[in-house]
Amino acid sequence: MPTAYDSQALVSADREHLVHPFLPASQQGRIVMVEGRGCRLRDAEGREYLDATAGMWLCQVGHGRSDIADVAADQMRRLEYSTAFWDFTHDRAITLAQRLVRLSHPDTARVYFTSGGSEGTEAALRMARHYHHRRKEPGRTWILTRTGAYHGAGYASGEVSDFPLYATGFGPQPGHVHRVTAPYPYAMGLADAPEKVTDVLLDELESAIAEIGAHRIAALIGEPVLALGGMIAPPPDYWPRVAELLRHHGILLVMDEVVTAFGRLGHWFAAERMGVRPDLTILSKGLTSGYFPLGAVLLTARLADVLSADAGFPVGHTYSGHPTGCAVALANLDIIERENLLDAADRTGAHLAAGLRSLHDLPLVGETRQYGLMAAVELVTDRTTRTPLPEGTYAIADLVRDRTGVLVRGGPRALTLAPPLVMTENETDEVVAALADVLASIPARGAAASAPRSASPAPSP
Repeated sequence: MPTAYDSQALVSADREHLVHPFLPASQQGRIVMVEGRGCRLRDAEGREYLDATAGMWLCQVGHGRSDIADVAADQMRRLEYSTAFWDFTHDRAITLAQRLVRLSHPDTARVYFTSGGSEGTEAALRMARHYHHRRKEPGRTWILTRTGAYHGAGYASGEVSDFPLYATGFGPQPGHVHRVTAPYPYAMGLADAPEKVTDVLLDELESAIAEIGAHRIAALIGEPVLALGGMIAPPPDYWPRVAELLRHHGILLVMDEVVTAFGRLGHWFAAERMGVRPDLTILSKGLTSGYFPLGAVLLTARLADVLSADAGFPVGHTYSGHPTGCAVALANLDIIERENLLDAADRTGAHLAAGLRSLHDLPLVGETRQYGLMAAVELVTDRTTRTPLPEGTYAIADLVRDRTGVLVRGGPRALTLAPPLVMTENETDEVVAALADVLASIPARGAAASAPRSASPAPSP
């Protein structure tokens, strides 16, 4: 029998004691999740949900796996915590670092552990600037970032994210950040001519480098596929040409693979699929499938040798390389490998894409996108002008959840999906049916007014 919960008591205690990101005090309702198995979640009232978001795009292996829980418990009994500062280390961090280096591209040499993606971005940007400083180029402090980007909610990570609310009202930011346009073929009106997209954007990037001065730029940071920006994949030639241009100017490439790594795109890392070798790679989310907070930054030998010289890299965190987190990550990677979940991204993704194409006849749908197990349904008020809904798709995501029990993410322009890699084709059919049911009930014009207003129309990780 399912465990009984006092839902009202839990909601009341939540309202009294918790501060939620992006939740106004006027919002009274709560969805109290209490159990999960596979792609299904259950709340305190006993309602079941189909999770097409993998938590927050992270639960690659599905919810409620006792094999990972057993590994965590065993590790806690043996060594629950050990620091990785100074000359201290432990076997789990060493083993996981070895494995990540082996899975990454041949230039990767070392690993710096963090507690999550935002912390990883903060560390990677510090590393990029500090690398140039130690090489007697202290003027290289500028960071290039891109429109539609999300890289975290810290001070530096929030500034290189393209969402002004992370900077508004918080005082001065670190600065020396310049934003260039990310590839968005549909919004650019070039969905049928992707070869033109890279030409346009490379010209812009070259102009930005010339304007700032290459000798003043430390790095460019980018997601292989824009996630929060709308699950937008670049043309195939985009990243190789960007990497070549950066290399020519001595500018580092920082790839934020917090969402895209560990099978999300059918490879251990998206960089492999994109045909590039980043200088720094930021990881989290799918590294442990959310079973423990853990992140990492991968460094090439060129950077690691410079940053580890003299007194070493002068930034550390209490939970860097947490033994339990590392043990969980190793178990998670074992499952991805053993259950061939890398193959699932394209196999299940292709089935999902076919289902999403059936939505094209709905007047609200401008485009559907799929790349591995990242997918989106772009919603518009006018197909000809490609005009997005004025208040985004947050309210419609809430409507899908409330009416059908299927969890999708709202965004500025699109509903986004990134289900667990273990999702079955039948379950993806359920997701598509839920979207079709809700979207068919909303007229194309005035769609935002037709749906209940979302309580949290703001971006989150």
